[in-house]
Amino acid sequence: MTSLGVNIDHIANLRQARQTIEPEPILLAMLAELGGADGITIHLREDRRHIQDRDVELLRKTVQSRLNLEMAATEEMTQIALKNHPDMVTLVPERREEVTTEGGLDVVENESKLKKVITKIQEAGIPVSLFVDPFEPQLEACSRTGANWIEIHTGNYANATFQNRALELAKIKEATAKATSLGLRVNAGHGLTYQNVEPIAAIQGIEELNIGHTIIARSIAVGLKEAVHEMKQLINNPRENIFIS
Repeated sequence: MTSLGVNIDHIANLRQARQTIEPEPILLAMLAELGGADGITIHLREDRRHIQDRDVELLRKTVQSRLNLEMAATEEMTQIALKNHPDMVTLVPERREEVTTEGGLDVVENESKLKKVITKIQEAGIPVSLFVDPFEPQLEACSRTGANWIEIHTGNYANATFQNRALELAKIKEATAKATSLGLRVNAGHGLTYQNVEPIAAIQGIEELNIGHTIIARSIAVGLKEAVHEMKQLINNPRENIFIS
């Protein structure tokens, strides 16, 4: 059964838009868990555009499921991770000018640097996942770093035309099989919606999907608890070959 990690960055985005105290990510994370979330995902960016340091600290104390901290592979973020000890760290690429993460890490080019960061974090008892595109050289490099997990970037699949979606889905299936053969555990996420999630959820070997924007958008209409519940229903009972343009 595939788990659901709910990314609550967009709740913090709304709060930071007005530099106020609401909506409160900590309270809404609790609602996500009540709706069935198996974990809460947050991305502490270097520019602090949404999630803040106090959010990390408070969520570490209040999340009852699993707290997944997405972050850049920098010394500052490494120290924050070691201080707060999330249940998982996911290393992601980061550019200040991007609206959202635009692709996977280039592990091949940054293998040595990433290995040092991964070793430091995992020696503290925190498993590390690498956010990567579904390409074999990147997967092999992930294995060499000693990371426990990968998270496959599903953005190309999510953004593909109806005609090309099957090809992008096949790449993710192949990458999942390759990663598991290398001893890596596999999560996936980015751009997944209520309309396109089921074929991804049906892939054998993917343990968790990290989904944020579509759930928060849906919650405006039905409430966060119900929006999470609806997504859990889809990923636990997926129709493998359903494609919706």
